[in-house]
Amino acid sequence: MAHIHLEDGSFSLFWVLAWWIIALCFIGVALVLLRSKFKPEPKMITIAAFVTAAAFAIFQVQIPIAGGVHVNLTPLIAILTGPVIGTLVVLIANILSAAIGHGGWGLVGANVLVNFSEVLVAWLVFKGMKKITEDLFSRAGVATFAGLFAGNLVMIAVILVSGIQGVNQTTAQVLTGLSLIAAINMGVAVIEAFLTGLIVAYIGRIRPDILDGDRK
Repeated sequence: MAHIHLEDGSFSLFWVLAWWIIALCFIGVALVLLRSKFKPEPKMITIAAFVTAAAFAIFQVQIPIAGGVHVNLTPLIAILTGPVIGTLVVLIANILSAAIGHGGWGLVGANVLVNFSEVLVAWLVFKGMKKITEDLFSRAGVATFAGLFAGNLVMIAVILVSGIQGVNQTTAQVLTGLSLIAAINMGVAVIEAFLTGLIVAYIGRIRPDILDGDRK
């Protein structure tokens, strides 16, 4: 849901590098954990490949609302693969998206951080709610909304901190515009939460093994 749709040159070189370095730190940690502690089973690799392809495809489908918004599927990625593999999934999806002009190359690092926040929060909420309810639809729906809300907050923070080159607006004006975009995104997030809840509930009925155990 949250994605920085700006062209290369929108952020200064300093902030492009800063967000890339931070993103690479998370990616590096994920790779180390996969090699040392959370070695994925063949089934998980297959799931990861599937959600990567699905996320990339859905990234490109724009809903004609307020200039175009789209579904990310990042909370579903979190639920099915966990935050470690999910970090690599959103990296690949963002690289492929940048390759076809969906956001600048320099913003891949920033967008990975935005999407990682969605993955991490959605995973934490989905796992945490198990102590409250076993209902998969409710857990997935709330986790999706929470994750997408976090992603929008991170998106706003990244843009405000970085600043947009060539834009002659005050911080308050930029924040107002971003808040409007976030509000629209969260309206669509309700739909994504409902759909993700249905998908996870369906998977739980026909293939509960996919949801078994803690995804890392």
